[in-house]
Amino acid sequence: MNTITYTNFSFPGQKSIYKGKVREVYAVANDVLVMIATDRLSAFDVVMPKGIPYKGQILNQIATKMMADTSDIVPNWLTATPDPNVAVGYNCEPFKIEMVIRGYMSGHAAREYKAGKRELCGVAMPSGMKENDKFPSPIITPATKAEMGDHDEDISKEDILKKGIVSTEDYAVLEQYTYALFKRGTEIAADRGLILVDTKYEFGKTTDGKIVLIDEIHTPDSSRYFYAEGYQERQDKGEAQKQLSKEFVRQWLISNGFQGLEGQKVPEMTDEYIISVSNRYIELYEKITGEQFIKADTDNILERIEKNVVSYLKS
Repeated sequence: MNTITYTNFSFPGQKSIYKGKVREVYAVANDVLVMIATDRLSAFDVVMPKGIPYKGQILNQIATKMMADTSDIVPNWLTATPDPNVAVGYNCEPFKIEMVIRGYMSGHAAREYKAGKRELCGVAMPSGMKENDKFPSPIITPATKAEMGDHDEDISKEDILKKGIVSTEDYAVLEQYTYALFKRGTEIAADRGLILVDTKYEFGKTTDGKIVLIDEIHTPDSSRYFYAEGYQERQDKGEAQKQLSKEFVRQWLISNGFQGLEGQKVPEMTDEYIISVSNRYIELYEKITGEQFIKADTDNILERIEKNVVSYLKS
């Protein structure tokens, strides 16, 4: 299984490298960023020991498509995709928060709710809700942006402004863009027979001060989807929702005694399980985009990426 779990390129005009949990970002001359989506798998803010075949390509291509489908309402950083695993765009200074928006009480929100909490990131959650119920209106529950190996943490809008992490003026723009993107994402999902349950957006500022959407958008790593058909029936019966997201990996880890807590060991992922995860990601791609997934050549991924990126930069 050929996967890409690390890179160490030296591109023309290269200035620096930033390595996130899944993506690696190279800053090169002329304020250009080269973002490489690896096959690393992250869950509970922990990077798993083995890569998932085609995962990076899937995330990159979904994000590219979704950026194109939302560029009329929110500007983004993207200018080109010279390789299936690579996106190229404007150099931005990232805001150090993730704008998490939730239309339904699922995942982290549901776990907090079950623990008795009725407020998340300073936002009230109505009493009497069941897991996977729809909120009266979408809520924004920001998180701090963690480095690799660290945990994202919930934070309220009030604390973000109080600590000066984002200015009041910029935060107003982030809120506006977040609601607009979630509305468009919900419409796109509905066309595919899906419900966009929750997602996160990341933003940055270009050198000329423009706020733009960066990183991934509406991918199975950053978003949770339910199948629309049968949703209400399953809710009424108290059954688990049929969903498209990375949640199936989290649930597998939980069932094997891992939630990213101190002292816990990541369970072994057999080759058979890794292939099943890869197949699930391909299923996610095809359902979310409505297009057939075409596997890229993986005989020598690093060589392929370097050739394509260098060719693009030189042109």
